[in-house]
Amino acid sequence: MDEISELLRKLTPESGSERRPYLDRSPPPGLPSRSQRLQGAQAEPCERCGGAGFVLDDLPLGHPDYGTPVPCRCKLEERSQRRRSRYLGVNEHDALARFTFESFDPELAWLPPNERARLGRFLDAAIAFAEEPSGWLLLTGGYGCGKTHLAAAVANQRLDVGRPATFAVAPDLLDHLRMTFGPNSEASYDELFDEVRSTELLILDDLGAHSATPWAQEKLFQILNHRYNSQLPTLLTTNQRIEYLDPRLRSRLQDVTLVDRIHITAPDFRAGANARQGGLSTLSHHASQTFETFEEWRRNTTPEGLSSLRDALNQAKAYAENPLGWFVLTGDNGAGKTHLAAAISLAQSAVGQHEVLFAVVSDLLDYLRATFSSQSADSYERRFDELKRVPLLVLDDLGSESATPWAKARLRQLLMSRFDDALKPTVITTSIKAKDLEPWLETRIRDTSRCRVVEIKAGSFQVSADQSGPGPSLLKQEEPDPNVWRE
Repeated sequence: MDEISELLRKLTPESGSERRPYLDRSPPPGLPSRSQRLQGAQAEPCERCGGAGFVLDDLPLGHPDYGTPVPCRCKLEERSQRRRSRYLGVNEHDALARFTFESFDPELAWLPPNERARLGRFLDAAIAFAEEPSGWLLLTGGYGCGKTHLAAAVANQRLDVGRPATFAVAPDLLDHLRMTFGPNSEASYDELFDEVRSTELLILDDLGAHSATPWAQEKLFQILNHRYNSQLPTLLTTNQRIEYLDPRLRSRLQDVTLVDRIHITAPDFRAGANARQGGLSTLSHHASQTFETFEEWRRNTTPEGLSSLRDALNQAKAYAENPLGWFVLTGDNGAGKTHLAAAISLAQSAVGQHEVLFAVVSDLLDYLRATFSSQSADSYERRFDELKRVPLLVLDDLGSESATPWAKARLRQLLMSRFDDALKPTVITTSIKAKDLEPWLETRIRDTSRCRVVEIKAGSFQVSADQSGPGPSLLKQEEPDPNVWRE
């Protein structure tokens, strides 16, 4: 025993050099930084154990553990890294190394100025979180808007300064947990589960993309609930609506005392400028139509008309501050309905409270019809579901569309869905008189508990009130050949 103890003493640092507790998992001196590892640099021998991997505690003679070698913290860190790399896929950090804050460009020329400014603020918020992770950061938005890029950049930044960060895609994480039940698994379920839920910084990408089995829901809840109760730094990304996540997770994600939410409204970066040109929303075409540029006075307008303009502006501002239920703007063509609808949308986009989709009704129907093409990459069900769920939907010029039975059925299905969800914000503009609307729509518009109707009685900006008439009611047009949409 004495010979073994003497041999181990020769492998340990000189007496008097102080060894930090072996449970300290901070990266030991001598280990290369992440950037060095990516470049193939070799680690220098640990100055604590000289590369032996074990040390002896400085214990008094007669202590039960006297002369018992214990793992050096460099060995513990190596085991931990190997375990995470093997079962969590943390080595995917290297595959995501290109995603840095420097490579995230919010100043894309094809983005509108307001979206470039918003992306700049989102980038600053992610950098602040990476510098000092505290609480939870939730990144939401559509496909390809930059959520994963910012999440990976946070992980890369933490690794570069020598701090641990566990990055995992939600479905992959659940697969790794399932694999621990296999006969060839080298790690136990308990070991891996505890590693994930207790890691210093957990970054979970694509929450909600997993198969929503009871087991998967339960495991994710247990992991995130532990981190919620312990207030451990956590970053989550999802393209799902918060209200459609597991109710137990939703209640925690809505805790504003712990969770900061960033909603990214940028289009798919991977599609480039074509994403904006081919997208459904036309809000960027109305960038100048704000509340400030709305004209409350116009020539050849009666006092009643001027009063209705002021009232419409004030009610639109009030709705923009707290959009709940439906807001319907009616009036003649050119009265200013689209201007106010766009102003509501721009106000909401500026504060980032709601994701906004601004679409002309006829364009929206074409957007849905396009899914029947053999060249469409999207399914009808997916696009329609997005329209039902979008937090703020603005439908401009209802009644100008070709009112085929198919079109009327789709509009009814969409609007009924949003109406049944009493607080689902929806803005509608129409030149159709109430008596000419479909009975089911007229009934719902007149429900004052869920809908606010504002009529603009002023004439067009270009012509006097007596020259402007109601918009054509195309709801009664003849149906075109339905086969044209399936060619």
